[in-house]
Amino acid sequence: MQRNNPTQAPAKPPREAAAAPEGRRRMQMTDIARLAGVSTSTVSRALSGSTLIPEATRTRIVELARSLNYRVNVGAANLRKRDVQTIGVVILGDSMQAISDPFLLSVVGTVADALDERGMSLLLSRMKEGAPQQLAAIVESGQVAGLVVIGQLTWHERLNQLAKMDVPMAVWGAALPDAIYPTVGSDNLQGGYLATRHLIQRGCRHIAFFGDVNHPEAGLRHQGYVKALQEAGLTPEPRLHQSFLFSDSRIRAVIDQWLDQHLEFDAIFASSDVCAVSILGALSERGIAVPSQVKLVGYDDIALAEHMHPSLSSVRQPYALAGRALVDLLFESIAGQPRRNVVLPTELIERESSR
Repeated sequence: MQRNNPTQAPAKPPREAAAAPEGRRRMQMTDIARLAGVSTSTVSRALSGSTLIPEATRTRIVELARSLNYRVNVGAANLRKRDVQTIGVVILGDSMQAISDPFLLSVVGTVADALDERGMSLLLSRMKEGAPQQLAAIVESGQVAGLVVIGQLTWHERLNQLAKMDVPMAVWGAALPDAIYPTVGSDNLQGGYLATRHLIQRGCRHIAFFGDVNHPEAGLRHQGYVKALQEAGLTPEPRLHQSFLFSDSRIRAVIDQWLDQHLEFDAIFASSDVCAVSILGALSERGIAVPSQVKLVGYDDIALAEHMHPSLSSVRQPYALAGRALVDLLFESIAGQPRRNVVLPTELIERESSR
């Protein structure tokens, strides 16, 4: 059996070998082993500092890994050792969206179900502010094998940084063009289009939009809203756009102002059901009947939507599929497989608020 000479100087990796994973997948331990001419188990022991590996060989492997910007995938290592049976579920968001939000609870619930099927448990946490190192530290501390992240908001660049650090994760959100992390999300553009087209088909011509276009998902829903209006020969009215995503006391003030100024609107598309509930309450307080005077469509199709009076038309996000897809992508990330995104179909559920 041919042995490696522990005193041999580290060989420079062939240019084509080093470039092989370019953009398609991150550098794997098997790649290091192949380039170093040793087994994968030897690389694993060397990178963990095991004294079972001769110092010269250990140094050669560590230097080779460093030259290729290889980082130990802590999540994969933990799973191989079966030391960690927990996945971190982190909700990123601002103070406007409570962790008790029905949408968030639905997604977390389906993630928990999918993890349970794999014999895993979850550690739930909320993070509003902080550097990406805080998220990475959760994994690198050995508490969890990887992360399911819900909510992008202003964290997009930080999530990209985490991906560059090889933190295993899957993110619920929009598949942004420059994202290098795996995402699962509904077809937000199509959802916004379906909601607005439905209102146009019901005879509405002055359709308001409630949603922050700087939010990745709401921004795509707004694009769908604009697309449907333009197809119908209508022009979006800037005065009918309000940047509220969730329940907010200011929603009532906006509705009051519109009515006091006699601003013409015959429908509202809200980019979340929680926002739509607030709008419905504000209209009701001013004696505006839904749907006879103003039609209303929300987004998410939370459980409460069908039990309201009037019941709320909404764009449904497939929660059960979401949880399974997030867990599948996370385990692909842990295994070092190429990043991919999953876009789930959306469906308009018509109820009393838009009939």
